[in-house]
Amino acid sequence: MEKMNHALEKMKMLVGMDVEDVEGAANQQQDSSFAFIDDFNRNCTLSTKQRLYGFAICLAAGVACTFLSMLVFLHPVKFGITFSFGNMLALGSTAFLIGPKRQVTMMLDPVRIYASSIYLASIIIALVCALYVRNKLLTLLAIILEFGALIWYSLSYIPFARSMVSKVMVACFDTEF
Repeated sequence: MEKMNHALEKMKMLVGMDVEDVEGAANQQQDSSFAFIDDFNRNCTLSTKQRLYGFAICLAAGVACTFLSMLVFLHPVKFGITFSFGNMLALGSTAFLIGPKRQVTMMLDPVRIYASSIYLASIIIALVCALYVRNKLLTLLAIILEFGALIWYSLSYIPFARSMVSKVMVACFDTEF
């Protein structure tokens, strides 16, 4: 049983969850200078099983919306709404695993601050073009921007992936001989 608990703690650390310890819990209760988000996170704790269920449901819904958006590809407004909503659900699903505070902290990390801000801005632009402007061409361009930003944001979590992709693109499109 001890090996199983140790393996579960290792899995939690790999996923990014906090491993509970008795001393840490006692120190947390003694410190009264918590920020609002820390207090919110402490009161809204989920078990490991609940986190995995939330992640799976939110990710499945996001992937389903993204694939369902392909059915309405010829209608860019509907496509933009379902595709963007699917991306928001998929992005939110990781907050179940690591928590919303750590998710935002990782998104604001200097390595991926530009990628995450461009990705979130492209989702907002796509939704504005689809809902308010209702221009098919602008919505399609915003979706292309959103898809590119999604790829670049995803590559920011893989070590050296963005530099490798940049070098490959330069090598492919280099016109000098």
